[in-house]
Amino acid sequence: MDTNEFDWNQTLREQWEWHWENQIRARLTGLTDDEYFWSPVPQAWSVRPRGSSTAPVQAGSGDFTIDYAIPTPTPAPFTTIAWRLGHVIVGVLAARNAVHFGAPAASYDEWEYAGSAADALKQLETQIDVWLAGVRGLSEAELRTPVGSKEPFPELPMAALVLHINRELIHHLSEVSLLRDLYVHTHTAGSGSTE
Repeated sequence: MDTNEFDWNQTLREQWEWHWENQIRARLTGLTDDEYFWSPVPQAWSVRPRGSSTAPVQAGSGDFTIDYAIPTPTPAPFTTIAWRLGHVIVGVLAARNAVHFGAPAASYDEWEYAGSAADALKQLETQIDVWLAGVRGLSEAELRTPVGSKEPFPELPMAALVLHINRELIHHLSEVSLLRDLYVHTHTAGSGSTE
């Protein structure tokens, strides 16, 4: 194989795009508000109406905030689907889209978190589209360029960040899928659920 003709950009994107189109997107279809906010354990971190959280930090600029603490407690609190989607939307995608692809500035403190599953999925789709469009536009030279001081490991090339984001998306959205399975199996007639 001639590596000069190999499309590294396409190969990096396909890792996530295949997973998104063939596994995750369909698993998110029909997400309900009950599932979105459901907490299978007491005191899980979530996205909550402003002023209703007891977490040490309630980040967000809108009607809903995300639970947080600095430093993160050990062990880290369990997190709901709402929290996990908020993390993916803001920390994994929107902040990177702003730094690397000219999208509006984004941070946990300034984000308007979704108060419904439908709104969260719209935010997710938007940020994924921005990320993929940005990555699609990178040349091979840009994929080799260090990411710079806005990232925790500034010396790593952009290709390493793309792989990291792929892993984060696959990891956290698979967790969301598992929580949906758990919800279904604990909220059906005869499941023995106490809720």
